[in-house]
Amino acid sequence: MWTERHSQLKRDKKNTPTPDEAMYQRDRARIIHSAWFRSMQSKTQVLGLGESDFYRTRLTHSLEVAQIGSGLAERLRADHTINNEQREWIPSFSLIEAICLAHDIGHPPFGHGGETATNYVMREHGGFEANGQTLRILTRLGEYSENDGLDLTRRTLLGTIKYPAFHDELFNPDALPATASDGATNIDRWIPPKCIFREEEAALDWILAPFSEADRRRFRTFTAVPGAHARTQYKAFDTTIMELADDIAYGVHDMEDAIAVNLLDRHQWCEQIEEHLSHLPQSPLISEMDFYKAKLFSGSNKQRKHAISKLVGYFISNVTVAEDSGFEHPLLRLRATMSPEAAQSLSFLKKLIFDFVILRPELQALQFKGQQVIIRLFGAFTDNPHRLLPRDVRKDWLEAGEDPRVICDYIAAMTDVSAGRLYHKLFSPSVGSMFDRM
Repeated sequence: MWTERHSQLKRDKKNTPTPDEAMYQRDRARIIHSAWFRSMQSKTQVLGLGESDFYRTRLTHSLEVAQIGSGLAERLRADHTINNEQREWIPSFSLIEAICLAHDIGHPPFGHGGETATNYVMREHGGFEANGQTLRILTRLGEYSENDGLDLTRRTLLGTIKYPAFHDELFNPDALPATASDGATNIDRWIPPKCIFREEEAALDWILAPFSEADRRRFRTFTAVPGAHARTQYKAFDTTIMELADDIAYGVHDMEDAIAVNLLDRHQWCEQIEEHLSHLPQSPLISEMDFYKAKLFSGSNKQRKHAISKLVGYFISNVTVAEDSGFEHPLLRLRATMSPEAAQSLSFLKKLIFDFVILRPELQALQFKGQQVIIRLFGAFTDNPHRLLPRDVRKDWLEAGEDPRVICDYIAAMTDVSAGRLYHKLFSPSVGSMFDRM
């Protein structure tokens, strides 16, 4: 049942049985060869495109998440504390790679700032969130099939769902700007709830169908948060592995980027570690601080990579499997978990990137500019759909009853580069030609 594809419901002919691993290999191949995956090479991870040849894009980040995810799965398989049932449900190499490769496929241009801008323009039409867009691409928009997107197996799709609740369930108006004066140039509080879209309800129902009613109900529960959007509580076993891999890649590799392009210096790094991790003497960032300080800030790519690899290995080695007895099915009952000390060290690295890179005014200026591109493009297309939308997009828009979600899909599929080019074509008088494709 976990290797079933939604398209099988519509076939009359019987399918020849295929080994599970081969099915997951097909999933991985469909993701890698999709245009949606390739477009991530020109989408922002943290730092803006074109600033350096060194740092990560959304695509290289996803490749690293996949590598770390497969390393985590191998680590769990070798863990002698794991029992046979737990080991049986550890995802295969192809399965966890497929999930990790797909996890960011729904991100719009211009990083998380672009996600906030897309949610802002869709605020009256069901909102926007990158994880929700991922499920939409995989089950609906992907080019492999006419109506089932990339038509992946049920288990791969389950593993990509980080937040199993709908936008309208989690949305809290108290999280929005308090006054009408917060306009399109100040959209900080329009960060979306972590969710999937109501339009994908049928897809979610199909993915969760093998679980008992009690498991489905508990899996989809969420918690209200005063002054913020509600938050989901649970993830499937494979998703917890992917999310740890994502956090490790973000905390460690994005720190490497920041050091390599001189956004984080030795003094800042040491000062922050001593201030925030001194209560964790066993953390290698404290116990081996001299080693990491010397290697990370040596100016040598080889020495820096030595330290980065060792740090990734530390986090992977501190992951094991825990159980939540509130669930019946192992895919929901099991979860990958990191030791408290390692988890605190990783949280520190993530916060370091947020404070010293993402919040820098220079980076925020780039995010702001990208947000304005999305806002103006969406406004131009919704105000002038018959004049400006490409013919195939206009056809889909009309068939969908002039649904703004179709325009949102079109813009979200753009890269940083193509969105910027289209912006200049529409709004810069001296740029563009009638021979430029929309």
